[in-house]
Amino acid sequence: MTTIDLSEYDIPGRGRGILDVFRWRYLLRLLVRKGTATRYRNSVLGWTWSYVKPGIQYLVYFLVMGIILGMGGRTENFPLYLFAGIVIVNFFNEGFGNATNAIVDNRSLVQKIYLPRELFPIAAVIVGFIHFLPQVVILLVVCLFFGWVPSFAGIGAALLGILIVASMALGLGLFFAGINVRYRDAQNFVEVIRMVSTWASPVLYTWTLVAEHVRGWALHLYMVNPLTVAVELFHYAFWESTVSDAGHVGFPARFDLYLVASLVICAVTLVVGQFVFRRFERTFAQDL
Repeated sequence: MTTIDLSEYDIPGRGRGILDVFRWRYLLRLLVRKGTATRYRNSVLGWTWSYVKPGIQYLVYFLVMGIILGMGGRTENFPLYLFAGIVIVNFFNEGFGNATNAIVDNRSLVQKIYLPRELFPIAAVIVGFIHFLPQVVILLVVCLFFGWVPSFAGIGAALLGILIVASMALGLGLFFAGINVRYRDAQNFVEVIRMVSTWASPVLYTWTLVAEHVRGWALHLYMVNPLTVAVELFHYAFWESTVSDAGHVGFPARFDLYLVASLVICAVTLVVGQFVFRRFERTFAQDL
């Protein structure tokens, strides 16, 4: 009886998860190109919306928080403080939202051919990052207007903040993308998380205001939120060097521990998100 060696063949419809990204780089590039090309198709303003929407959001928040509620008088260079926080949170919201809908939006490909399904959420987060870059360019221009001086520490803090947000967006995106195929209610949970994200991190206010009213475990829970850590890293990178000693806020006490905890949370979120995604992946074609 002849024995056939099947060791070099893959199990149909199953891959190595996120690790397949390195093997299927060409397909990832195609998905990213498709996502950026079709985002503003048949739109008059096109990529200008990448500037218009965050600009309107910023003006509304500045009017309410900066002028009406007086944060502009209590926080030095509040326009820059606010903009730095909005930019990084917008990256999370867009990447997370895109990744959640990635499988449903690409149902025709998922149903017809096999390719690692993780490519869709990952490409969605990358597309969110691409649309995040124009906002960073505007942030840099505003920073220079306020007398910002770049530093290696500040640039490193910004890159670390981006890594934290991208990891969190991908982990949660994988988790909800898998569930969303079978249970479309997941999309509503995602919208709630995106709505709360701006208020659950020190974007519209400083962390010192939270510390004045919250104590103990609740304060620690707030501080280990990866979005809180990422926003504070962006404030350190782009805002801290523009204020005087009187307006200096600085990192919270034990921020190094909060940073490590947020990185652990991001890693756990990625692992759990990948596990849940692969469990639901088996029935994607039927559920779609």
